[in-house]
Amino acid sequence: MKKAILALADGTWFEGRALGAEGETGGEVVFNTAMTGYQEVLTDPSYRGQIVTMTCPHIGNYGVTPEDIESNRIWAEGFVVKESSRVASNWRSRATLQEYLQTANIVAIEGVDTRALTTHLREKGAQPGVISHIDLDPRRLAEKARQAPSIIGRDLAATVTCKRRYTWTTGTGNWAPKLEMPDRATTRARTTWRVVAYDFGIKQNILRRLVDVGCEVTVVPASTSAKDVLALNPHGLFLSNGPGDPEGVPYAMTALRELIGRLPIFGICLGHQLLGLAFGFSTYKLKFGHHGANHPVMDLRTGKVEITSQNHNFGVRFPTDRPQRGQELPIADTPFGRVQLTHTSLNDGSVEGMVCLDRPVFSVQYHPEASPGPHDSAYLFEQFVDLMEKQHA
Repeated sequence: MKKAILALADGTWFEGRALGAEGETGGEVVFNTAMTGYQEVLTDPSYRGQIVTMTCPHIGNYGVTPEDIESNRIWAEGFVVKESSRVASNWRSRATLQEYLQTANIVAIEGVDTRALTTHLREKGAQPGVISHIDLDPRRLAEKARQAPSIIGRDLAATVTCKRRYTWTTGTGNWAPKLEMPDRATTRARTTWRVVAYDFGIKQNILRRLVDVGCEVTVVPASTSAKDVLALNPHGLFLSNGPGDPEGVPYAMTALRELIGRLPIFGICLGHQLLGLAFGFSTYKLKFGHHGANHPVMDLRTGKVEITSQNHNFGVRFPTDRPQRGQELPIADTPFGRVQLTHTSLNDGSVEGMVCLDRPVFSVQYHPEASPGPHDSAYLFEQFVDLMEKQHA
């Protein structure tokens, strides 16, 4: 098979074999620790601008299928695996991983020592890199990586958002397990909740989960003004996941500052970070990000630990220290009232959730729709409905 090279900006390089479409690609190199769900990972718009390394050594064994996409295309800039299966052993499969990458014109590499690469990124941090099937000079490729634009400050949400608003009405159906909780439609009056969802890079399974709990969802572009959101007369507002630096999306912060307190808000991932900035907190770039379907998060209010699906490179800096055992939870004063820290990562202690005590607003850093991943956090969609129900009682 044809030789390929992955070179990092710090001069480290890895030799492997060409995978996917022939060519050359660049992006910030990160690693994902999920053992399954490579198709959902590739089509997650939050990976815009990034080359994804899968730590699981064997990728592609169950092939790809249209039912598992999270958007209308692959957004990852490149793909790195230890071994790509040329055989797809699953009745749902419609193509092999190799065929899928070639059709989408995605440059990838296999045969890389992904354990060594992951260890390097964990110790040195995520950094720009280049995969090439054409130029096999590691020094030239490393220089190309060094010349690549930084992910810091870039508005990547604008490159993945929808062009115009649309309505989403499809639930999970046969795509995924139903929410792991009783059907509450029998215990509450049947109501359709009008929800506006900001598309900063929204995943389709998020929209399905919202429909599952009784929402009629109107998806709007990232640049939609607060005035235009309110004109739709929604019961609630959802802030989606998305790629890049939240500080690169100032227009979203402006809209949120006008919308906080006007209607219930639920934010995840980039939406969580944008809420943090709207509250007046700061954000920062994580050393190597959180990417995977096995990240433990503690709900500080209950002590319950959830295994979560995550994909982000930035975090919110809460202005007070993480509590010690037996202490009350940190609360910060903001222009919109008191905001309480609710969830933290058990891996690195970073902020994973917060709630405004004086406005109907809450957010989490992780992906409660969990596609791929466990469904420990699916209840958060019901909490959003509870918030709308309480607000409009």
